[in-house]
Formats: sequence, C-alpha cells, structure tokens
Amino acid sequence: MSYQVIARKYRPQRFADVVGQEHVTQTLANAIAQKRIAHAYLFCGPRGTGKTTIARIFAKCLNCTGGPKIDFDDSDTRVQEITDGRALDVLEIDGASNNGVEQVRELRETCKYAPANSTYKIYIIDEVHMLSTAAFNALLKTLEEPPAHVKFMFATTDPEKVLPTILSRCQRFDLRRIPSALITKHLAEIAGKENVTIDAAALHAIARGADGGMRDAESTLDQLISFCGDKIEEPDVLSMFGLAAQNQILKLSHAVLAGEISVALTQLDELARGGKDLGRLLGDLLNHFRNLLIYQVSKGDLNLLEVSEAEVAALKEQSALAGTDAFTRILEVLADAELRLRDAASKKILLEVSLLRAIEARNAMPLDAVLRQLNQLRGQSGSSGTGVPPVSASAPTRTISPAPTATPVHKTVAAPSPSAPAVQAAAAAAPVGDLAELWHQLVDAIGRVSPFTRGYLIDAHPVSFEKSVLVIGFDPEFEDHLGLVDNSRNHALLATKLAEMGHANAMIKFIKAEAPAGWHQKAAAAPAPTAPAATKAAPATAKPAEAAPAPAAEKKSAPVPFNKDDFKNDPLIQKALEIFKGTIVEVRA
Repeated sequence: MSYQVIARKYRPQRFADVVGQEHVTQTLANAIAQKRIAHAYLFCGPRGTGKTTIARIFAKCLNCTGGPKIDFDDSDTRVQEITDGRALDVLEIDGASNNGVEQVRELRETCKYAPANSTYKIYIIDEVHMLSTAAFNALLKTLEEPPAHVKFMFATTDPEKVLPTILSRCQRFDLRRIPSALITKHLAEIAGKENVTIDAAALHAIARGADGGMRDAESTLDQLISFCGDKIEEPDVLSMFGLAAQNQILKLSHAVLAGEISVALTQLDELARGGKDLGRLLGDLLNHFRNLLIYQVSKGDLNLLEVSEAEVAALKEQSALAGTDAFTRILEVLADAELRLRDAASKKILLEVSLLRAIEARNAMPLDAVLRQLNQLRGQSGSSGTGVPPVSASAPTRTISPAPTATPVHKTVAAPSPSAPAVQAAAAAAPVGDLAELWHQLVDAIGRVSPFTRGYLIDAHPVSFEKSVLVIGFDPEFEDHLGLVDNSRNHALLATKLAEMGHANAMIKFIKAEAPAGWHQKAAAAPAPTAPAATKAAPATAKPAEAAPAPAAEKKSAPVPFNKDDFKNDPLIQKALEIFKGTIVEVRA
C-alpha cells in the first residue's frame, strides 16, 4: 500500500474528531437530530481549518444506511464509499476548474435524476467563489428550489467574492482559526501514534508557524519526521519555518522596553544573519506586545491570551516595565512597519528604524502630561506675580496670536518688584471711583508686558468695577475682538496687573457695549506715560509754563512698532511651528 501523508491519514471521519470547530459541528448535529436539514450550506474560513472535511462528514451523516443520523457505522458500505471518494451520489466538484456556465448547466440537468442508492444526491463544490458571475446566475434558480433529493454544500476561503444572491440562499457557517493549544495537543497525539518524540517547545513552534491551520501543522510535522527521524527538537522547527526562538523574541522586546538600543540592534542583526524571516519576526513582535497590552489591561487574565507557560512569566515581568500608553504607541509603530514591509527595498533597515522608533515611543511623554507639567510650573510662577497664562490642549488653533516673547517676559520677571509703599501709592492714585484713570493705568501696565493685548484694549472701555469684577466693553464695531481677547490667558494677565495696583482677587468680564459719548476723545487726550520722554526734546532753558502744548496726536500713548515679517521669522515662533507642525494663518497687531 502506498504511503499516506499525515494530513490524510488522520483526517477527521466524524464530527467528534473535528478540532476547534464545535460551533459548526454541534449546529449540524442538532439539525440532523431535529430533522431540520436545509438544502444548501456554505462553509467559510481560512485554509486547512476543516471546511471540506466537515462537508464530507455531513454527507456521511445524511447518506449512511438508516440515515440521516450522527452515529453512523464506520464499516457501512455507503460511508466507506464517501470516505474513499467513489460514492455515486456524493459529487465533489472543483470550483476553480469547473467555473463556466456549461458545467453549471450540466449540473442542473443531472440533479433532476434520483440518487442511485442513497437518500440524497449531494454536490460538494470546493472554492465556490471561483465560479464566474454567469455560472452563479445559472445556478440561482436550482439553488433556491432544488429537487427534494438534492443537497448543496459549498466551501470557500473568500466569501466576499460569492454573490449576495447565492449567500442569501445558503446557511452560512464561518470556521475560525484553530487555537495554538488545540493544534499542539492534536499534534502530540499524532506523534505518539507515529512513535515520534517531540518536545513541547517544538510543538509550540509548529503551532506558531501554522497560524491556525491544522492541515499546515500536520504537513509540517510530516516533513519534520522525514527530516529528523523519530526525534524532533525546537531548532529543527525554527530552521524550517524561518522563525525566531521564543526566548529571542522575549529578549528583543525586553531591549525595546528597557531602551537598550545597542542590544536591540545586535539581536536583530543576529536574527537576520541566521536567515530568519523578518516578516514573521515583526509579526511575532506585534503579537507579543499585543499580549503584553491585553495582559496589563485585563490584570493578568490568561483566558484572553494564547500563550505557553514559559511566556506567562515573561508577560508578568515585562508588563511592569511600561504603561498602557507606552504599549499602545509601540504597537502603532510596529503595525505601521508591517504595512510598509512588503514594499520596502531593505526589510532589515526598515526593522532597525522601527525598533528605534519603538524605543522612542516607549520613552515618549504624552502631550497631556506635558501640558499638566507646564501648567503646574506656570501656576507656581503665577503665584509670584508674573502673570504667565496657563497652557491648554484645547486652545484655538485657527489663528496663532502673537504672545509675549521670552525676552520681555524675562525682563519683567527680573525687574525689581515695587516696594509696598509704591504699590500703596499707586492704589491711592487710582481709586475705584476714578474708573477712567484706573483703566488708563491698567492699559499702560498691560502694554509693558503684552503690546498685542494692549492693541485690543485700546478699542475697549471700562463699564464698571464693582465687587471686584471689572467689566470691559467693546463697541459693536469692535465686537470681533471679543473672541480674540476673552481667554484665560488675558484674564490671568489683567487680574495680575490689577493685583499689583492694589485690587487683589479681581475678576474680568468682557461684554459688547457702546462706549459713553466722547469716551474715545477723552482717551485720546489722556496723558500718555511717554510724555516726559517727549519733553526732553524741548530746550533746557525753557520754563515749564512756557512749553508749547503738545499736539493731540502726541498726547496719545506711543504706538508700539510691529512688523509682521519680524513676528513670523521670530525664532521662538518658528520653533513652535516646527514642534506642533503648524502654520500661521493670520497675524493681527
């Protein structure tokens, strides 16, 4: 008798022998027991998971002597004919080579005849998605209303290519990839029957390489027996599949989590020189970091993972080296590398760069954490009276408003703070009742810190200052300024300057309100803080009373010079644009 490969020799012969597809076999068994047998079935799933095998077993259940029944006799003549592939009433058709309209028409003609010696005439069409559209359409009517003695069973690895009109006429069963633990157990049983010694690490490596396909795993075991004889060890499996050993994967992942760049690159170089498949290596790394993330999130629940006992200890150790955010960022880097790997000219270089990026992602600090620290630092400096506003991740980004540059802020902080008598004197000079004078002093103080904010406040006017609430109004023609100036930064800046002027714990409120009659003329005629500087140009011999009155234009506060190009080219602005990948949409002075 000729040699029979393991995949055929140990092919399941009844539903109880099928591994990992209980949701399908149990449903079909219940349908037979309840006599609810449909006329068409569609079995979908990856290769080597048992689609055609289940269809054959189902055919045995339907056409066995005394059937349909689940517990048929293996020695039954009809069952033996189906097993050997010589049953006249069970026809297996290859959809790839019989995909034309003519073959389907022939099938439609023959299915009219009664079965030769069985209960049903059964058609098993493998790779049914290969049928042409015309062939599918020719099959529709027969598939929907077949003769009572006809049953159709379709198998496909690509159900998306099957016409919806066909899918709607079938009962669909989706077979899943078989878990590694079940593959390992089944292979151990086969090895025992074949008198082959194989260690647990080798079995686990075969299951990893099979990727959920039982037939692939059995074919690999068959090949390993031919290569190694009656004793198989893990290195034999790794060399055949091009896989990295589990301890090598764990060592590489530990180097990434520990930030050991040289160790990670050295380990990758050793694996590449050893002829390992870099695509499989990347896939194994992705799977390991996914396991780390699930292990950490589920707090050690192993029911969600398919890992060996050796991996459990590694997961427990490495999950403590980083947080959930770090694992997520590493997975994003590796997943991006997997997408780009097939098109990469040098896979090794791409993997090296990806490992470096993964290490950087592990050590990176989330933006929210950076903003929290900045706000803490600025809060501390704000308590010292610097008036630095808090940072917010939700700040508007449509327009980059110019903020005080580093130099003016440092000058303000470094300047000697006014003494207590000076502050009291300033408060006495600006009582709350004299709102106009208080406003002019406040605008002048703001201008020394933030000329841009002052530029907006020039068009505003004070409405009231009661119960420590300063209400600032904008005329309707300037109401577009409200959205630009009413923010936490300016609130903090105004409150700080009011505190320096003797009005602590003040609050700010911006509203749209018309200015009192003549307000802007009075504001223009108000004495500017730069008036003493203007008088320096007068002759030294001139008496103060003889000095000519300054023009109205000179009595205004001196405008702050502003150049849009200088602002755009400011090094700090350019650095901010580079860090946040932003662009300047509009500059307002």
